[in-house]
This record gives sequence, C-alpha cells and structure tokens, in this order.
Amino acid sequence: MSSADRPATRLATRLAFLVAGFGIACWAPLVPFAKARLAVDDGILGLLLLSLGIGSVVAMLLTGVMSARYGSKPIIIAGGLGLALVLPVLAIASSPVTLALVLLAFGAALGSIDVAMNIHAVEVERAAGRPLMSGFHALFSIGGFAGSALMTLLLSLHLGALACTLICSVLMLIATLIAWPRLLRSTKAQQGLLFVLPHGSVLLLALLCAITFLVEGAMLDWGALLVIGAGLLSEAQGGAGYIVFSIAMTAGRLGGDAVVARVGDHATLFWGSLLAIVGFAVLLTASVAAVAMSGFLLIGLGASNLVPVLFRRAATQTVMPTGLAVAAITTAGYAGILIGPAGVGFVARAVGLPVAFWLLAALMGLVTLSARIVAANPRQTAQPFSPPQRD
Repeated sequence: MSSADRPATRLATRLAFLVAGFGIACWAPLVPFAKARLAVDDGILGLLLLSLGIGSVVAMLLTGVMSARYGSKPIIIAGGLGLALVLPVLAIASSPVTLALVLLAFGAALGSIDVAMNIHAVEVERAAGRPLMSGFHALFSIGGFAGSALMTLLLSLHLGALACTLICSVLMLIATLIAWPRLLRSTKAQQGLLFVLPHGSVLLLALLCAITFLVEGAMLDWGALLVIGAGLLSEAQGGAGYIVFSIAMTAGRLGGDAVVARVGDHATLFWGSLLAIVGFAVLLTASVAAVAMSGFLLIGLGASNLVPVLFRRAATQTVMPTGLAVAAITTAGYAGILIGPAGVGFVARAVGLPVAFWLLAALMGLVTLSARIVAANPRQTAQPFSPPQRD
C-alpha cells in the first residue's frame, strides 16, 4: 500500500478540510462584536472585511507556486496553525488598522490551507483509485456547521470573545497536530516553471468553479430575501431556505463519492447541474413555502458534487502543473463568492431579484453544456476510477 493510500493519510486530509471550514466559520459570529468594539459603520466594516478576501486571494496564488515546488504538507500545517493562532487576535484587535492587518493574515492562512488541502486531496484520491473528493469537501461543510454552532453557543454562555476564540483555537491546534505526521511528505513537486498563466481547459474549469461558488454565495446572501420578497416566509423564518440548502449540500457530498464512482464525472456534472437548474425553476415559481423549500433542496443536492469533480479534473488535465491548476480554480471560486453576490445585487436592483436568480440558473446551464468537454480528458474517461496499483 502506498503512503498516499493509507487510512491515516485520508484521515489527515479530512482533518485539513475540517479545520479550514471550522476556522472561517468561527470568525462569522465575531463580526458584530468587532463592529461594536471598533465603533465603525457598515461602510468601514465592509472595507475591513475586504482585507480577508485580499489576503486569501494573494495566498491562493502564492500557494500554487509553493506547492508546485515543495509539496502541500508544509503549507497545510502553516495554514492550520495560522488559523488557530490568528483567530484569538481577531477578538482583541483594538483599531481598524489592526483588525485589517489581522484579517489579512487570517485570510492568508485560509487561502493557503484551502489550496494546499485540495492539492493534497487529489493526490490521495489518485492513489486510492476511487472517488474521495466529495467526502473531503463534506468535511469542510461539517467544519463550517461545527465552528459557527460552537462559537455561537460559547458566546451565548456569556463567555468573552477572547475566551471563546481560545477554546476554538485549541481544537484547531489539536486537529492540525494530529494531521501533521500523517500528511504526505511531498506531492509530486514540480521542477519546471513555477508560474504558468491559466489557459486551455483550466480556464474552463475556473469559470465553472466560479459559477458554482457564485450560486452558493447567492443562496447565502440573497436566498432569504427572495422568499421574503415573494411573501412565502416572514423575516424571522427567511433563513430556513439556506439551512435546507446547506443540509442538502452536506448530505450530497457525504454520498457523492459513491455516486461518482458509479456514474462518472460527466454524468455527475451533467445531471447535478441540471438538477440545480430544476431547483431554481421550482424555487422561482413556487407559490407556497413548502415548494420553495424543495427548490432549495434540489439546488443543494444538484450543486453539492460539482466543485469536487472540477477539482478532480484539475488534477487530470495536462496543460498545467496540478498545483497551479488547483490554485487557479480555487482562486476563481473564491472570486465567485466575493464578487458574485455583489453582482447579483446590482442585477436585482436593475431588473429585480427573481430575474437575477433566473440568470444564476442560466449560468448553471453552462456547467450542463460543458460537462462532456470537461470530462473528455485523454488521461481519464467518464468512468474514471480503475483499480489502483499497489506498491
């Protein structure tokens, strides 16, 4: 059995995804406290939060270069430790400039581990000879649930923000230390060019990844307003749709590896995106809340395994080094989350939120139309996983 196909290595990869999801989710409940502590308005807060995105994007681009040369293990460890060590500082930053700098560091840690763990995951999956990527991404979602729930619980117990973050940081440190010796020492480090402009199939993968993440971001930021504006739910109940969407996403990813192993990447992309489009149609034509909730459910299930497949295809393309390709599509996906929801807002202001959501469905149609092209890789067929060779 190769080192990449050991159960301990798969555990370490899952822990990396768990830490990344947990870390970013721990910050979200702290935002109102940071705003009150610094006494800033929404505009200044928005600029401060932009620092997190800038740090993430810059780190993602650099991580692709560093992973191509040195492998993903040291970057995963640095990112996990960075999240754990910087999180408590977010709870005590006493000025806008300080918080901006700390958010920049926090974003850099998040961006680094995000790219590196996906590079590591594609190597582990390749060695296993069967789909694992959906399960890895499910751990990110579970980490997000756990982080936000635990931080909210601790804050509700009237513990100080610093104490809450220290507890969460200890948990991240423990998980990172457990993963440390079990991660692959290197992942086919590249000795050639350290930077290659995204091109060819990688550009298509990046576009599709941006679209899929845009849909996820829009469901978070605009889903509640859509159903409230349609008179289907009250303001107090508006978040129910995103809860259903999130549960469907997580459940879909937990079962996604078995689905991909059975039907292949092409069918997963085609039918998954088509199911999401049907979900949009159900949501946008619903006249009662229960039907709208089924729309959220279908969108979540349909979109759940698209990103894991796109990351897998980044590992099998031949036009770029794997690390640089994964960094490119990760950065594109993050841009979709950061910029996309704002774009939805501009469209909604011009022609209405329902029309903006129909446009999201149309964008998802690009995934459907591109499924065969994405899966037509000379190194891997639509039924991708043959029995692995053992050392």
